[in-house]
Amino acid sequence: MRLAQVLFSQGFGTRRECEALILAGEVRLGGQVCDDPDREVDPAGLCFEVQGTLWPYHEPALIVLHKPLGYECSRKPSAWPSVMTLLPAPLRRRGVQPIGRLDQDTTGLLLLTDDGALLHKLTSPKHHVPKVYEVRTARPVTDDQVRALLEGVVLRDDPQPVRAAACERTGERGLRLTLTQGKYHQVRRMVAAVGNHVEALHRSRFGGLALPDDLAPGQWRWLDGPGIVAPGLTPTPQGGSRPGFGQPGGGPSDILG
Repeated sequence: MRLAQVLFSQGFGTRRECEALILAGEVRLGGQVCDDPDREVDPAGLCFEVQGTLWPYHEPALIVLHKPLGYECSRKPSAWPSVMTLLPAPLRRRGVQPIGRLDQDTTGLLLLTDDGALLHKLTSPKHHVPKVYEVRTARPVTDDQVRALLEGVVLRDDPQPVRAAACERTGERGLRLTLTQGKYHQVRRMVAAVGNHVEALHRSRFGGLALPDDLAPGQWRWLDGPGIVAPGLTPTPQGGSRPGFGQPGGGPSDILG
């Protein structure tokens, strides 16, 4: 692959801007300046520097972000800053989108990708990818409330009961809730349906991936493929379709907090 194409695919600007960066000596390979946009490179495992910043090649992009309080999972936020502002410009240009949104009052593990097919696989109800939430409630949690959450509760706008895949008390006013669905504000509405109220909500796990202990709020890191989240899943082959990505407002509309 041409070096200029590598930069373009990773979100470093238009094709002309990427070529200009290389011609200006702003790109290094193996610590050495490379000023040839047409240089052929093997992108597999490639790390390069752009303006002094080391960047690993990833196709597609898949990252984990520790979402802090006070951020919306939207490219066009209405009242709070977007989680996109926590990411570097190349990732924003690539059009990464959240895989299942968290509202501004919810913290924790947020996955983002620019692979539309992968996003669909990880959010589709038929794949039953579990998400684990740590809940602090306003009132003490009772055995009856835990039982009701496991057996199923009816939400106001949905006649079909929704059930927690797992539910356990973690303290007098604490719950660990595992869901495989993705309804709007599902955790808060389920807890309200059993007569309690969510005071704080934190996603601790998505599929097989737990939020890393050393990832501080607002920080992010690369993931080496979706298999770490859901074994058996693979990324879309390079050049595959990514419907809706790179367009403001694209991606899933569910907010799971």
